[in-house]
Amino acid sequence: MARANDEIAALFREYADLISITGGDAFRARVYEKAARAIGGHHTDVSTLDAKGLKEIPGVGRSIAEKVEEYLASGGVAAVEELRARIPAGVRRLTAIPSLGPRKALMLYEELGISSVDELADAIHEERLRDLKGFGPRTEENLLHGIDLLRSAGGRVHIDVAAELAEEVVAALSEVGGVQRCAYAGSLRRGRETIGDIDVLVAARTSGPVTKAFTELPYVTEVIGSGEKKTSVRTDRGLSVDLRVVPKDSWGAAMLYFTGSKAHNIKIRERAVHQKLKLSEYGLFDAESGKKIVSRTEEDVYARLGLPWIAPTLREDRGEIEAGLDGGLPEPVTEADLRGDLHTHTDLTDGLAALEDMVAAATERGYAYYAITDHAPDLYMQRMTDERMLAQREQVRALKPSRGMRLLHGVELNIGPDGGVDWPDDFLADFDLCVASVHSHFTQDRETLTRRLVRACENPYVNIIGHPTTRLIGKRPGIDADLDEVFAACARTGTALEINAHPDRLDLGDEHILRARRHGVRFAIDSDAHAVPHLAHMRYGVATAQRGWLTKDDVINTWTLTRLKRFLRKGRA
Repeated sequence: MARANDEIAALFREYADLISITGGDAFRARVYEKAARAIGGHHTDVSTLDAKGLKEIPGVGRSIAEKVEEYLASGGVAAVEELRARIPAGVRRLTAIPSLGPRKALMLYEELGISSVDELADAIHEERLRDLKGFGPRTEENLLHGIDLLRSAGGRVHIDVAAELAEEVVAALSEVGGVQRCAYAGSLRRGRETIGDIDVLVAARTSGPVTKAFTELPYVTEVIGSGEKKTSVRTDRGLSVDLRVVPKDSWGAAMLYFTGSKAHNIKIRERAVHQKLKLSEYGLFDAESGKKIVSRTEEDVYARLGLPWIAPTLREDRGEIEAGLDGGLPEPVTEADLRGDLHTHTDLTDGLAALEDMVAAATERGYAYYAITDHAPDLYMQRMTDERMLAQREQVRALKPSRGMRLLHGVELNIGPDGGVDWPDDFLADFDLCVASVHSHFTQDRETLTRRLVRACENPYVNIIGHPTTRLIGKRPGIDADLDEVFAACARTGTALEINAHPDRLDLGDEHILRARRHGVRFAIDSDAHAVPHLAHMRYGVATAQRGWLTKDDVINTWTLTRLKRFLRKGRA
């Protein structure tokens, strides 16, 4: 089941939206937004805490703790249900459109009766919004773009949501008697950033017991179809799951077939046909006699076709088969290769955990080094000052993590509208590293945005460009900059590009990584953690890096500390 923390965080985010939509107190809405972040990022399962333990979570007072207890006891919160009843569900759906806030969504409903995304799109095309205050042609353009983003996401969810559900299903079915092997396949195994549905593969002699256990899982809401070989269900996570049961002897062929991608499989089958073979989910067969040749492992199937095993994250028909034939397949970077994390936050700015807690969690991950990079002063809402940052540096220097982990004191700088950053060179010179990121002015013209990023790369103290395109998957598109010019500037200046591992970002994405790699850019896979649980997001950043064909030598935080420090000097004397 989903963590109670995540369920309550989602409920409180909805409550904050409902308060805003109904014209409630803005401060109260922000209180619940902050509580949602704090609970979602809290390392302890809130269902194990009493009232006192709940109130020890930052941002959780008596009233919020009581609502948490109410939800844990009954599965709902009366105050939330009351506000839900006042607003049509379609109006809440409107708030999912990027650039449309709760108050404007309510205005559209009250003034024009708009209560669905389709009705809003029609109203924009009919120019019915233009008489409303705050809705001009530019707003219409932004809303249409936001609707396109929302529709393009369809029923897809972020990779972390899919991974959590898939791992629960695999764990449950692995315990069923007669199950010999169980794993997920499909786009999730390939590390795609969003997932439409989940494919689970089971090897068993008979399908009956595993199918019964599958359809009776507590989060299954509907059985779409059930048969001897395939069963499909809908779940309460917004995802469908397909279960396929095959003989153990067919495991390798089935894993290859159901992992995909479709384009990769077509190329593989074409290669089989040229060798007078036939490939299916049950094995590789002689096309004339029908005799099974290999099927038990993916390695066997690939080898019989004259190929090395190809990592699932590479199977997108981007030249991986040709590279395999030529001996040019990369050995993809793995999570085990990572020696540290170079972009993380604490509660000094917008993080949820204390410095000591973040460092302790990083130590448990076995890192050789770990960087604290709280925000600099240009993000004024973080209330950073020179004095606060220097005081943190003293704290960092005083800490002595176990297992010999080295702490690095860094900063996340803001790349201003002109490409400048928060502090002058003489102040920046004393940081161990500097991440620089765009946090505002996303709609500048292409030339200005390009110049802005290039100027940041040329700063001798900027080591990493954080979340380079600024995108939020399904919510905000990446900025319109000439990325090839930016990639060239990074390679020229010795500035790394971040692969931000947060599932909402995964920025750079795989296609941009492939382009940047051709320029000779180095990369940093970072969690951008704002809470202890976020440190585990690194797995998604690694999958994205693999999809971009990166090896560990391409990624600076797989290097030894000595080599990393040389890179961070950026050619300075």
